[in-house]
Amino acid sequence: MRTTIDAVVIGRNEGARLLACLASLQGQVRRLVYVDSGSTDGSPAAAAAAGAQVVALDMGQPFTAARARNAGLAVLTDAPPDYVQLIDGDCTLDPGWIPAALQAFDQHPTAVVVCGRRRERFPQASVYNAMADREWDTPVGQALACGGDALMRFAAVMAVGGYRDDLIAGEEPELCLRLRRAGGTIWRIDAAMTLHDAALLRFGQWWRRMVRSGHAFAEGAHLHGAGAERHWVAEHRRALIWGAAGPLAVIAAGALHPLGWLLALAYPAQVARLARHSGWSWGVLIVMGRFAEAQGALGFHLNRLRGRRRGLIEYK
Repeated sequence: MRTTIDAVVIGRNEGARLLACLASLQGQVRRLVYVDSGSTDGSPAAAAAAGAQVVALDMGQPFTAARARNAGLAVLTDAPPDYVQLIDGDCTLDPGWIPAALQAFDQHPTAVVVCGRRRERFPQASVYNAMADREWDTPVGQALACGGDALMRFAAVMAVGGYRDDLIAGEEPELCLRLRRAGGTIWRIDAAMTLHDAALLRFGQWWRRMVRSGHAFAEGAHLHGAGAERHWVAEHRRALIWGAAGPLAVIAAGALHPLGWLLALAYPAQVARLARHSGWSWGVLIVMGRFAEAQGALGFHLNRLRGRRRGLIEYK
């Protein structure tokens, strides 16, 4: 029987990037669903004209990317595909990706998710874009999680309930954790998958992106950190140690004795250690990023104690 593949694209105000995304999927999938989250640039009409089935999210409810993806998956249940390609509206799909991913599924019978190499379209545009491009170059082989772009077995995703609607970040690793608990495996293969336009051109954008990561680490550890996988416990602890406990320890040590301020040298030492392998800009930004991650993590815990949920942390 012929393998069926559908695609779910999510986006808001992506403009020409969305049209390029939809064009890259034409002829590669059976059905193309675009879920729009309150665009004001005519994206829904443009997507419909490009042949996509458009779903407009009710913006009266809190928006998350997870909720948008679930809305797209729900549309496909009337004629379920074998596989669904999840992709963000600021990405384009590589022409050879789907054949390569299907081959990986054949080679790994327990695979429920296959992802490849997401590349940044303009890594030379800023140091932040270059960092994002490097960040996505994860090891090839069996993995713990995927990112926003991946080919998935539709039935497996639906069997675990899809994404968690309420997560504002880190929804893909959380889904992959539940898929692995259900007996599935996640694979990263050495194949071009998508080109992404991060458009990270300013320090403030990068900072908010790191705050978002810290929030995801904290919420992921809160939800699943007690499990055998220790989901994001190490990342959460690292953010709090370097971004919060470390500065407090430096201040306390310096208040007790002038030599205590020497404890602050741990930070330039960490920069130098990272720079040996990845360059000075990488070392400086990674260490600075721990403060942003701590901000996001502490914000999550404060809101949790208050019984509140934080809205989106957007950087575009």
